[in-house]
Amino acid sequence: MSREMTLSQAVIGSSSTARKVMMVLAGSAFIAVAAQISVPMLPVPMTLQTLAILMVGFAYGSRLGAATLLVYLAEGAMGLPVFANGMNGLAFAGPTAGFLLGFVAMAWAAGFAAERGLARGVVGTALSALLISAALYVPGVAWPALIAGGFGTEAGWVAQDAGFYWTWFVAPFLLGDAVKAAIAALLVAGGWKALSR
Repeated sequence: MSREMTLSQAVIGSSSTARKVMMVLAGSAFIAVAAQISVPMLPVPMTLQTLAILMVGFAYGSRLGAATLLVYLAEGAMGLPVFANGMNGLAFAGPTAGFLLGFVAMAWAAGFAAERGLARGVVGTALSALLISAALYVPGVAWPALIAGGFGTEAGWVAQDAGFYWTWFVAPFLLGDAVKAAIAALLVAGGWKALSR
């Protein structure tokens, strides 16, 4: 399958290194702000962090999207309060560390879908976003279930049964993921439609 132009390439053309650096910094700031926005929803409030990650990936492409997330994680590791609820690098030792690391793959996958032309229309983008969001649960659950204990982490969320992780790490967030997939699809498709005009 041939490589398609991404939304950012369509808007600003091929970028110089300086422009790419600015895009990465702007993208990481966008994700940091979105991570602090919590929308009341049942069963749990929905942050806009993963929506922002999907948007960065769909707009930037695989490599620039992944680079943006690596910078975002580095900002958190340096102590900046860029993660959800104002958390910083301490989150790498907590129950959500697997999700944080999975964010890089999430942005890369969204960018890959965009580059392959799978994320232009509403349906293709929504399906891509849903599949990518579902894949994020693999590292998200693997960390507390299988990996954290090996690093000597002792907490109530380490090495529990599958039902525990379904109840606390997956099920409460599925509706939010579906909503964010729909929003991402509408934004991406709307961006392409605006450009075609």
